[in-house]
Amino acid sequence: MRYRIPDLAAGTWHTAEIEVEKSRFLTWLCHAPNTADFHALLQEARTAHPNASHHCTAFIAGPPGEQTHIGFSDDGEPGGTAGRPMFQALQGSHIGEIGCVVIRYFGGTKLGTGGLARAYAQSVNAGIETLPTREVVERDNYQLRISFAHEAVARAWCDEQKVPVQQAEYDSVGVCLTIGWPRDEILNLATLENRLKTALDIQKVTL
Repeated sequence: MRYRIPDLAAGTWHTAEIEVEKSRFLTWLCHAPNTADFHALLQEARTAHPNASHHCTAFIAGPPGEQTHIGFSDDGEPGGTAGRPMFQALQGSHIGEIGCVVIRYFGGTKLGTGGLARAYAQSVNAGIETLPTREVVERDNYQLRISFAHEAVARAWCDEQKVPVQQAEYDSVGVCLTIGWPRDEILNLATLENRLKTALDIQKVTL
């Protein structure tokens, strides 16, 4: 599986802001590979904006479609008007490992339930539009046993295929390279075998 995640360093966040009927909506987005990273973002938002009316949240701490490590909160807004629309906006982006806090400063005009839901979704989408992202490729690990003489050629082939060499182990007879093969592609080493002019010894492993 391949999907995008926020291209943000740990402890940093991406921001955006919109105004609806004089209410300010400040969006904070972070890379959240786990729930702890999301909660750290929420704490930072509450510390930076202690006088805000609401700190509404949504997160997906996993790939798009994750069903377990997810959550959302209305933080005092009418039920279903903030957290759920925010979460639906995150889902619709197909970005994984993402956490979001929308900080609202009430402007004096009530928006109604429909208006609130639209405003919170719009706020998240505004942040996502400018969010830097990078691609994640889920991989399975395989151990490839080769001779010392073949190591340089095998590593060059892996570089060409954009297949990372996770580790290398050496013994008296040769090298065991652990490679990360894309999970959404069928394992195919035919071109490497042709280049080395030998059949390869490979097996799937768990690191």
